[in-house]
Amino acid sequence: MATQTWLWTSLTVALTFILTVVNGNSEGDALFTLRKSLSDPDNVLQSWDPTLVNPCTWFHITCNQDNRVTRLDLGNSNLFGHLVPELGKLEHLQYLELYKNNIQGIIPGELGSLKSLISLDLYNNNISGTIPTSLGRLKSLVFLRLNDNRLTGPIPRELSNVSSLKVVDVSNNDLCGTIPTSGPFEHIPLNNFENNPRLEGPELLGLASYDTNCS
Repeated sequence: MATQTWLWTSLTVALTFILTVVNGNSEGDALFTLRKSLSDPDNVLQSWDPTLVNPCTWFHITCNQDNRVTRLDLGNSNLFGHLVPELGKLEHLQYLELYKNNIQGIIPGELGSLKSLISLDLYNNNISGTIPTSLGRLKSLVFLRLNDNRLTGPIPRELSNVSSLKVVDVSNNDLCGTIPTSGPFEHIPLNNFENNPRLEGPELLGLASYDTNCS
């Protein structure tokens, strides 16, 4: 019986280790894909070594006790490049901080798979395209700061269903349509929407289409 117990314990430990390595490698692969999409003149990503068991020892990465990535902190790091869909594989990620860089291109819709995400900070970049409707699936999201980019299109109404949202800032873009007024948007100050020349005032339900001025 003691031998069986020892074998079972050993098997459990080994399986846990294998799963940790597999998950760590998967998250490391996703992050290294981001690394390859970025120009890094200040070498802030120099420690991102894809040959390591997991990315938890990389600078600017925080992991939980299970060695799963929970934070990506690369704000104000003089990075150039674009975001990658593979970021959607970081299923335990809570903070995605890439503000004040020179990130271009679009916001990947795959970020809507980050079910644990609390903070999405992409402000002060050069991001274009629309705000993905998939962000409406982020039911833990509290902070959504996309201001000072080149975003177009309407504010997705799907965000009105994210009851956890406390801060939304989309000012200084080129958004169109009307400002949502339901759900968390009831308490978002109007100056968080300013300097979007095609964005109308607060939505009057039934009186104006939410995507007015978008054609």
